[in-house]
Amino acid sequence: MADGTSIEWTQRPGTKGASWNPVRARDRLTGKVGWHCTHDSEGCRFCYAEGFNLRLGTGLAYKPGHERDIEIFLDQKTLQVPLRWKAPRTIFCGSMTDLFGQFVSDEMLDKIFAVAALCPQHTFIFLTKRADRMRRYLSSADRPRLVNGQIWSALGTPRGSKIVHNGNWRCSLPLPNVWLGVSTEDQAAADRRIPELLATPAAVRFVSAEPLLGPINLESKLGGTRWIGGQRGCDGRHQHAGMAGEVIHGVLHKGDPRRPHHHHDDRCAPGLDWVIVGGESGRNARPMHPDWARDLSRQCFINRVPFFFKQWGEWVSVSCREGQPVAWHEFPDGACVKRLSGGKKAAGRLLDGVEHSEFPTVVACQVP
Repeated sequence: MADGTSIEWTQRPGTKGASWNPVRARDRLTGKVGWHCTHDSEGCRFCYAEGFNLRLGTGLAYKPGHERDIEIFLDQKTLQVPLRWKAPRTIFCGSMTDLFGQFVSDEMLDKIFAVAALCPQHTFIFLTKRADRMRRYLSSADRPRLVNGQIWSALGTPRGSKIVHNGNWRCSLPLPNVWLGVSTEDQAAADRRIPELLATPAAVRFVSAEPLLGPINLESKLGGTRWIGGQRGCDGRHQHAGMAGEVIHGVLHKGDPRRPHHHHDDRCAPGLDWVIVGGESGRNARPMHPDWARDLSRQCFINRVPFFFKQWGEWVSVSCREGQPVAWHEFPDGACVKRLSGGKKAAGRLLDGVEHSEFPTVVACQVP
């Protein structure tokens, strides 16, 4: 857990960035405590969290075979930390693992979501590659009852509660302060995970294309933004706030481009509220073609979806082979990138000279 993480997309105006890892792993033989996960797709090949765990955690790789060597547990002390943070945080939940991995029980997730319900001042961001598990978990008809049960368990009784909270003893799902996202490193991952995300109840849905390993068309029929022409009987009276900078996300109201609307129910087709893009970092980082990032930026601009360019990673776009770079990579179409000795900090996060740091704005729909 880190109160003050440097992860760029947690640096939301008016909040402090943080990471939160209540699910831990203990090596049954050595007693070392760290984290656990398993590789799900090509985006996991050089997992930064696995590297941390090898050095500072259990010392075990993120492989399914190690599940018999460890005990997965919910760290109760860490679980309650957000309850003690009074100032608003934007919290990356499970930065060292995938909280929707099969090794995390539903009961553990119920307790995590109960804490989120008790902390409306914070925004909790969940990012997964197990989009199907996330959909099944949050679509369960019993989920509100089970999460509320964990809320009551955490609070005790109205007279005896030792937790300072918002006075709500019952929550409804989806929670307005929980954002749900899926990792989509290439088109195959996007086509597999985005439809599951769009079928998941959520206040905010987003895609993290990091590390971006190939081009992605978010308007694919198998999943994506689905904004243009996505209306289903909405009369435009229910409006959704736009984001800062006059770039508004949502489907434009027919005949009036100034009035966006967007719902997360059957009145309108589901869509994405946010897209994050970034290249890979680390010593084994694979290069990202500049046009892959540019095209996602274009898609977001056209569909008025907030776009966040997190980083180039270890490689940065160049127009010619000048100087003495550490390494070069040339794509089949002739585009070149070079690896910088200063790593991702030297490469920066400007896309064609522009910093893209857009966030979704969540405002409840006004129902007449």
